[in-house]
Amino acid sequence: MLTFPQIDPVALSIGPISVHWYGLMYIVGFGAAWFLGNRRAGREGWSAEQVSDLVFWCALGAVLGGRAGSVLFYNFDRFATDPLWLFRVWEGGMSFHGGLLGVLLASWLYGRRTGRDFFTVTDFVAPAVPLGLAAGRLGNFIGGELWGRPTDLPWGMVFPHVDGLARHPSQLYQMALEGLALFALLWWFSSWPRPKYAVSGMFLLGYGGFRFVVEFAREPDAHIGFIAYDWLTLGQVLCIPMLVFGLLLLWLARSRPVREAVSG
Repeated sequence: MLTFPQIDPVALSIGPISVHWYGLMYIVGFGAAWFLGNRRAGREGWSAEQVSDLVFWCALGAVLGGRAGSVLFYNFDRFATDPLWLFRVWEGGMSFHGGLLGVLLASWLYGRRTGRDFFTVTDFVAPAVPLGLAAGRLGNFIGGELWGRPTDLPWGMVFPHVDGLARHPSQLYQMALEGLALFALLWWFSSWPRPKYAVSGMFLLGYGGFRFVVEFAREPDAHIGFIAYDWLTLGQVLCIPMLVFGLLLLWLARSRPVREAVSG
C-alpha cells in the first residue's frame, strides 16, 4: 500500500501571487501541442504561423469550454443559484468534455477564418492533444483531486486528506491511458496519410474507450454519484457520444480518398 506524497500544489509564490502546478500543466500541454504541430506542419501543408494561431484559438477554447463544462455538466445546481460562479475561475473546476467542445468550436471558427475544412483542422489537431491531457492528469494527481475508488491492490494509495482507505490512483491511470497511450496510438496512426475524418474518429474512439474503462476505478463526484445501475457515472455517459461519433467518422473515412502528404 502506498501513501499519497502530499506534494505542495503551489509550484511558485511571488508575493501575493501563487502559481499552481495544475496551471503549469496547461502551459506544458499547450507547449507540447505547439511543438508537435510544428513537427507535422510542413508535411500537412501548415505554416509555423498558422500552427501558432491555431494553438492560441484551441487554448482559448479549451480553457473557456473546460470551465463552462465543469459548471454546466457537473455543478449545474450551484450555477442555477449563483450564475456568476461561472466566472469565478479561481475557485477551480474544469471539465474535459467541456474543453473538447470548446476546442471543436475554436477549430470551426479558425477553419472559417482561414478557409480550411472543419475536419481538416480537427484531423491536424487531434494527435497534438493527448500529451496535454497527460499533463493535466498529472496536475490532478499533484493537487490530490479526482482520486479513485477503494481497492486492495498492492499499488492502492491512501489519500490522507480524503480518508484512511487505500484507493486507486486513478489520476495516474488516466494520465497513462488518456494521455500517453492515446498519444502513441494517434501519433502512430497519423504518421501515414489518412482519409478525412479518420484521425478525428480515432481520437474520439480512443479517448472515449479509455475514459469509459478508467471510470470504473475513479470515485464518482460525491454530489452526483452514479447515474444508473450503481456503476454508470456521468463521465461514462458523456463518453458514449464520443464512442458513437468516433465509430461513425471511421466508417465515413472508409469511402474517402487518402490524403497525400505535402512535400517541403
